[in-house]
Amino acid sequence: MSDQNKRNKEELYIELVFKLLYLILGLLIFIGMLVYVNIAGVPDVFKQTEKIATIDSSVVVEVKLPISDLWKAPDTSTIINEKNAELISYGKKLIANTSLYLGPNGTVAHISNGMNCQNCHLEAGTKPFGNNYSAVASIYPKFRERSGAMENIYKRVNDCFQRSLNGKALDTLGKEMQAIKAYIFWLGKDVKKGEKPKGAGLTELKNMERAADPEKGKLIYVQKCLSCHGTSGEGKKNVDDFSFQYPPLWGENSYNDGAGLFRLSRFAGYVKSNMPLGARHDNTQLTDEEAWDVAAFVNSQARPKKDLSKDWPKIAAKPFDHPFGPYADPFPESQHKYGPFNDIIAFKKKNVKK
Repeated sequence: MSDQNKRNKEELYIELVFKLLYLILGLLIFIGMLVYVNIAGVPDVFKQTEKIATIDSSVVVEVKLPISDLWKAPDTSTIINEKNAELISYGKKLIANTSLYLGPNGTVAHISNGMNCQNCHLEAGTKPFGNNYSAVASIYPKFRERSGAMENIYKRVNDCFQRSLNGKALDTLGKEMQAIKAYIFWLGKDVKKGEKPKGAGLTELKNMERAADPEKGKLIYVQKCLSCHGTSGEGKKNVDDFSFQYPPLWGENSYNDGAGLFRLSRFAGYVKSNMPLGARHDNTQLTDEEAWDVAAFVNSQARPKKDLSKDWPKIAAKPFDHPFGPYADPFPESQHKYGPFNDIIAFKKKNVKK
């Protein structure tokens, strides 16, 4: 064998040895990572980041959430096993098809505007970050600054009827209220008292440094929202003419100015994780700025008015984006409605005593 061939074979052997060493090193690193994850948990870089807020809170809390860690509603096929199965099932129907029973042409009563509860509490109150009911049973009764009093679940439900549905209160002892309560309690049956599951409420967006812009929001609305909600925000009715397939976002059939979604941060967070149709908290279709701006456009439009004279008896407790004065700070209503909000929050932290 020639010297050249010997050298070639030696170089080939050396190359194979190095490849084998690299392979062994790679396997050792991979095994080390598996051991680390098993001991220390999944590194943050592999986790979903969500910004969530507790109900009625203006404080942004950033947490690291594995997607699989979110609250999941109980299987509705198991309702039949409950002692009050008929009442729970009726409650679900009332949430999903409120107008059929309680709307302007309702079969039971005529006490709401034609929207359904699930127009705001998506998928009958079961969608993560879709304003679901997971924490209602666990945290009520609770003190709420808006009323300045302890509220039970009946008060909370009737607030929705009188504000978001721009209607009248249900009889707290009536079958409809009891059915809604039964369904909400069934949804939260596995949630410990006092706890709020991950995925409850709405996504809380970081405040912008500028004010939200209704004119920019109008462009977003035309591009992303108009096809479902209409040129005049009138929504689209179902063929039965009882309820809306896509709810009205302003006008006489929409939520009034006392509803939670009339706060810009609530509407923007709702839109971010749920709109346009098909969006989810882990598959959003709008940027944060687009969500803020389209919220500003929608909430700049005319809608029903509510007597708010008894809301927020303690003025200093008003959220930074409550759009009606008086306030315990020097900022105007326009800034409280559209922002920028950071100066308001900073002032409140420094000067306003709770």
